[in-house]
Amino acid sequence: MISEDADWKFTTIQNLCARAAEVYGTRMAVEDGGVTLNFVELDAMRRRVAKAMVAAGVQKGDRIMIWAPNTWQWFATALGLVTAGAVLIPASTRFKGIEIAELVKRSGTSMLFSAGTFLGTYYPDQLKAETRDTLRQVVVIGDTRNGDQNWDSFVAAGDGVSDAELAEREASVGPDDLCDMLFTSGTTGYPKGVMYGHQQCLKAIDAWATRVGIREHDRILVIPPFFHAFGYRSGAIVSMMRGAVLMPHLTYDAGEILKRVSEEKISVIPGPPAIFQGMLQHPELAKFDTSSLRLGVTGGAVVPSILIRRMREELGFAGVVNGYGLTECGGYGTMCLATDSDDVIANTAGKAAPGVEVRIMDDHRNFLPDGQPGEVVIRGYIVMKGYFNDPEATARTIDAEGWLHTGDVGYFDADGNLRIEDRLKDMYITGGFNCYPAEIERMLSTHPAIGIVAVIGVPDERLGEVGKAYVVLRPGTSATEKEIIDWSRANMANYKCPRSVEIRPSLPTSPQGKVLKNLLREEVPQDA
Repeated sequence: MISEDADWKFTTIQNLCARAAEVYGTRMAVEDGGVTLNFVELDAMRRRVAKAMVAAGVQKGDRIMIWAPNTWQWFATALGLVTAGAVLIPASTRFKGIEIAELVKRSGTSMLFSAGTFLGTYYPDQLKAETRDTLRQVVVIGDTRNGDQNWDSFVAAGDGVSDAELAEREASVGPDDLCDMLFTSGTTGYPKGVMYGHQQCLKAIDAWATRVGIREHDRILVIPPFFHAFGYRSGAIVSMMRGAVLMPHLTYDAGEILKRVSEEKISVIPGPPAIFQGMLQHPELAKFDTSSLRLGVTGGAVVPSILIRRMREELGFAGVVNGYGLTECGGYGTMCLATDSDDVIANTAGKAAPGVEVRIMDDHRNFLPDGQPGEVVIRGYIVMKGYFNDPEATARTIDAEGWLHTGDVGYFDADGNLRIEDRLKDMYITGGFNCYPAEIERMLSTHPAIGIVAVIGVPDERLGEVGKAYVVLRPGTSATEKEIIDWSRANMANYKCPRSVEIRPSLPTSPQGKVLKNLLREEVPQDA
């Protein structure tokens, strides 16, 4: 197991990959369909991709985007670009061309690695001409069309770069340099780039892996997308760190997951509750052999205690863990232990990792005693380095004492476990994906018939919460609820799309004209 000791310290992601090759050698590192890589081969591929980056003119600090589903090439590309000193910008495969255009602009991305044909769409075709013009290169992971460059030829173009030149570039990348920027929206509705460094990333993953109990030889099925901290850090990187086998999964289908568990002897599955609920709801669950399952890692939504029990009893998980985290802390915060009771795992988010402080604060920034609810604040090495090119938003989020204000309301119970009660922000979570009403409202407002729109999260049995949009049409226009939903699906990521639309002549507002969402929420049955 790779962890910090007297002889070796976490420094950079590329040093971890090289160390994994030394420690784990020819043990299996990645299984992805018909492709297998051991740890030595994975490190060699990392170096080869890094050389291709250098050959392509990538400089230290360049931002490079990956817009593709979970594959071994995604991970190899990420390892190669950080080795060359670039900063990874993961982009959701659910994003449409207009969303990618905005993300490229806001991040200053200079190169894009795109999926080829995925879910019936050739991804590069979604790119605007002006977006392509701002990019040095578009490289396609998968099949190519229209003369686009494919991933294999890109990698091969770096074979002329010498080991010495690569070593010089690697030596320029230090523990405090940025490794990635994950973009997250806030109450403004505009995405903000969370800057994260190599060493803090590795330390956070190590602490998390120790808490939840990831082991050598585990076979980890990574269903959460790599563009999400859960998939990339708590799936791909942790596998490399702990000597586990990374097994990327493309799209969620309960039957396909159960088939892979049965045939490929999966032992660990990280993911939101919806993944496990789908497996349990499968009509032929009893036909699949799930005896290899050891650990289920969930979070990102309310986890009913009955789900924890069913995961143990019907899916056969020996351990189930739940936690709380946010992108601004690398995806981490607090975590339960697998040995905790079902009640603790279902109803609390556990405790903070060593070296991380979590407290509860009132509106006047006074700390509150256990049992009293207030805003959850976090301080320690897991806190981001700030928002990219946005010092004002950074200062609003991280105070002068270093406390990151999460915008979530919670309290500590008598056993010292964190319990999340509510959100100060309007954010809701759909199937493990954060949804920000301000962002969705901003997009819906571009619809030619929408005059006023308010979006709230409403309960959903399968996904936890889904969006509901309340709309007032512009005078002289017309649109049906179905037309608005169809338009949403064509213009934004699926998880952001409202699942229901209610068209009204007016919405309740304050004297200042702000829509009173609390009144809209009160109308929604909580047992829906």
